Amino acid sequence: MAETAAETAETQVDGRRAARAERRAARLAKQIGAFAKAHGGAEGQVAYLGQMGARIVLVGEDGGWGDLVAPSYEIAESAARKSGITLHESFDGEFAAKVHTGPYEWSRMAGIQVGGPSNKA
Repeated sequence: MAETAAETAETQVDGRRAARAERRAARLAKQIGAFAKAHGGAEGQVAYLGQMGARIVLVGEDGGWGDLVAPSYEIAESAARKSGITLHESFDGEFAAKVHTGPYEWSRMAGIQVGGPSNKA
């Protein structure tokens, strides 16, 4: 009887975790959809961040870009599938070429080398 109660409790915990992951994926999918709508469509790539989870890099059809962080790679992939965007295996080639950066990004990336802010914290 004790084993059955323990198994039942474990099943309930697993069910709650799955439901929580599903809610997180749905929330991320909604954010991805909003990004895609604002940028005329979007494509993405999921990158593993280790214990932190996974990063969903989004590139809009207009060249705008952004990212979201999910608590796990599985949740990130689920969110991307739910949103309907095209997922790429890596961030290179034609996909990377779609990103349009402006003066702000260039000055932040280059820092003082090109007269931009020194990126001090």
